[in-house]
Amino acid sequence: MFSSLRSRLWLTYALVIAAALAIVAVVFFFYLLRNPPAYRQITVQLNLALTVLSNRSDAWGNLPAARLQRFFSEQDELFGIRILLLDSGRNLLVDSRQGQSPELLYSRLIWVARLTQIVEDAEGERWFSMARRLPDGNYLVAAVPRPKVSAVSILSDEFMPPILFAGFVALFLALVLAFGVARWVADPLQRLVNAAGQFPAQGAKPLPLAGPQEVQELVNAYNRMTARVQSSQQSQKDFVANVSHELKTPLTSVQGFAQALLDGTAETPEAQRSAAQIIYDESGRMHRMVLDLLDLVRLDAGTLDLKRGMVDISALLQSMVEKFSPQAGRAQVTLAFSGQVLPPVPGDGDRLAQVFTNLVENALKFTPAGGRVMLDAALAAEFLEIKVSDTGVGITPQALAHIFERFYQADSSRRGGPGRGAGLGLAIAAEIVRAHGGKISVQSSPGQGSVFLISLPFVSPDASTLVRKKK
Repeated sequence: MFSSLRSRLWLTYALVIAAALAIVAVVFFFYLLRNPPAYRQITVQLNLALTVLSNRSDAWGNLPAARLQRFFSEQDELFGIRILLLDSGRNLLVDSRQGQSPELLYSRLIWVARLTQIVEDAEGERWFSMARRLPDGNYLVAAVPRPKVSAVSILSDEFMPPILFAGFVALFLALVLAFGVARWVADPLQRLVNAAGQFPAQGAKPLPLAGPQEVQELVNAYNRMTARVQSSQQSQKDFVANVSHELKTPLTSVQGFAQALLDGTAETPEAQRSAAQIIYDESGRMHRMVLDLLDLVRLDAGTLDLKRGMVDISALLQSMVEKFSPQAGRAQVTLAFSGQVLPPVPGDGDRLAQVFTNLVENALKFTPAGGRVMLDAALAAEFLEIKVSDTGVGITPQALAHIFERFYQADSSRRGGPGRGAGLGLAIAAEIVRAHGGKISVQSSPGQGSVFLISLPFVSPDASTLVRKKK
């Protein structure tokens, strides 16, 4: 019955409320048992009698003893209260019930006005008493027998029913409120439990934020986790689909030309050489793709080993110019480096060379004859900014938003014909730059060329030799 979180929360609240009300009821009952309403009525009665008699003390203060005794007896009958008069030494002068009731042990009284006290008589019976000092120094004492109060009389008192009714109403309202609070807390948690039990469900929608702040933060964290998992799942699906697509073409070529060699279709030495060359080129392309995929996997897993050291960026960029000068000459493209002497940056020189190799190679591939490819480097605040710019065909705005995505390739004019890649180079370059704590961005317009900007920090973001795992 109380297996759900909501019912257990409600039961907890109900028990706490019931325990609190029970403690209050017990304390109140014992208070009434020790100080019942009858006692408070007696206190008011004693105080009233003493006030009336003390205010009339001028009228009876000088009466002879016999008349004073009779006067006190009359007042006793009027008020129903035993009245005594003591001198300053606590000696009895007059007792309205002299000879009728046992003598009070008034010597034990504490003479404090308006304070009800309990005093015993000679037979051990208890009396409520109150004393008041008169102007002449005497003490006027009023006393009544202490009534015996039982628990039954407390419960049967006239003001107990409304108190009990109010208590039951309070308990009912508190339980209703506790039920509402339990639902407020438990419902979003129950939705979270149900969603987690079905995770990862296809097309799972974000859970609504409800309940206390802590519960909302938990649900919000779950929504973010769900979004990341769904994004990861979609990326994995796209990754598998792209790898399959990219491997399909070269594998088909390799299989076809290998079959031509086996069945003798390629009869002449020139045809056999051509088929072998195609098989060699396509296998090399697949080999490069596999190496790129391995780099991406290591980057994603955070296990790519970066041999960190101090890298001379000026020398690295100059080596890029020397490396690609023959290719630039064949393409009739100007390739140059213009930059000041720069301080070294912490990083892996081979991996940074991989980044600039990819950028320069792409720039040369898509820059027509007579164009320029420029490498620039300069200091900017705490970063070293390197620009790789070209005067090539540029990138369309639609492609610019996806240029660093894996396997993404722009339109056919950007694919480079037979030498086209798999669309992994820029994705790997971006991951390597981020692994160095840097940033990479691009600005381009169709027909206006492209500018790739890389920012590298002077101080290494991580003393570890491993790439930090992506969050």
